[in-house]
Amino acid sequence: MTRIAGQAYAGEQIALIDLDAESRQRIATYERSRGLAQTLGDAGSAAWLIGPGDALEIALWEAPPAVLFGGGAVIPGLDAGAQSRTVVSQVVDSSGAITVPFAGEIMVAGRSTAEVERAIVQRLIGRANDPQASVRLAQNDSRNVTVLGEVATSRRVPLGPRGERLLDIIANAGGPRAPVHQTTVQVSRGGTSATLPLEAIIADPAQNIRMHPEDVVTVLHQPYSFIALGAVARSAEIPFEGRGISLAQGLARVGGLRDDKASIRGVFVFRLEDPLALEPSLRDPSIVTEGGKVPVVYRLDLSDARGFFIAQDFMIRDQDVIYVSTAPGAELREFIATVSSLAFSAVAIGNVVGPGGSGGNQ
Repeated sequence: MTRIAGQAYAGEQIALIDLDAESRQRIATYERSRGLAQTLGDAGSAAWLIGPGDALEIALWEAPPAVLFGGGAVIPGLDAGAQSRTVVSQVVDSSGAITVPFAGEIMVAGRSTAEVERAIVQRLIGRANDPQASVRLAQNDSRNVTVLGEVATSRRVPLGPRGERLLDIIANAGGPRAPVHQTTVQVSRGGTSATLPLEAIIADPAQNIRMHPEDVVTVLHQPYSFIALGAVARSAEIPFEGRGISLAQGLARVGGLRDDKASIRGVFVFRLEDPLALEPSLRDPSIVTEGGKVPVVYRLDLSDARGFFIAQDFMIRDQDVIYVSTAPGAELREFIATVSSLAFSAVAIGNVVGPGGSGGNQ
């Protein structure tokens, strides 16, 4: 059951949601949809194409009698009459072109090395005797991933033809400075960003996505914690691992509910929730904060045995607040206990200082 309750947060309404199997499943589905693979995809490595700034090594040769490249060195393994000449480090300019002797300017940006070889040979036909060309990428400057943040060395990591994955890139930058369980990784690609704890990426190979040129990887030191208040054994801010903990684990880490005060019907989790994690009726702009979040209170009833299973599956997020309400009559019982204690103390003092006590014999 879901309903809207009161004016209680920054002038906006708060969504009060009973935490049941349906709501827990909806939140879990949303959490899975936020993964790197789900948000950015994990397509195979893109075709290896040349770009501006790349350095190419071009080998040219022709069959005898050599006309253009007759003064070059003999290629090992070929007939002695086949001559070659190597043009070293032709750098692709900003327009995407290179200049090849006797072939002139050739546009190579967006082409594969095989396509460039064919383009060079086509230009040399009629000038060289049965020309051949071999093009090799000597230096990659157009296919890089930028790694920033809490890594040993922030740098641009070149991508190879095999298709490096996210963990390869982080390792190439020297790895994270902070402990793995306190590290979060954000990947930005083409205006879209996704964030996931490093522990979750390591634990789930599907999230170790292939990198694309111009991706930006930001490694953040982000310790996770939640706050526990109310009728719990210990009110405190509790750190937890990046892979996450359940509500049941969170309650256990603060010593559980107080037997003498807690209401087992009143376990609440306060959270600023993403609207996409909620049912459509709760996505009204009038209840969304300036940060685009919906103030939500999830309520769990532990008097129902099913609530314990839900608590095991409901995952706590960073900055959640867990509050356990006081049972009806608990404050009255505490007041009576306090008054009774004072009454007994007064009687004891009276016995000491009264006429019949030792103080009265002085």
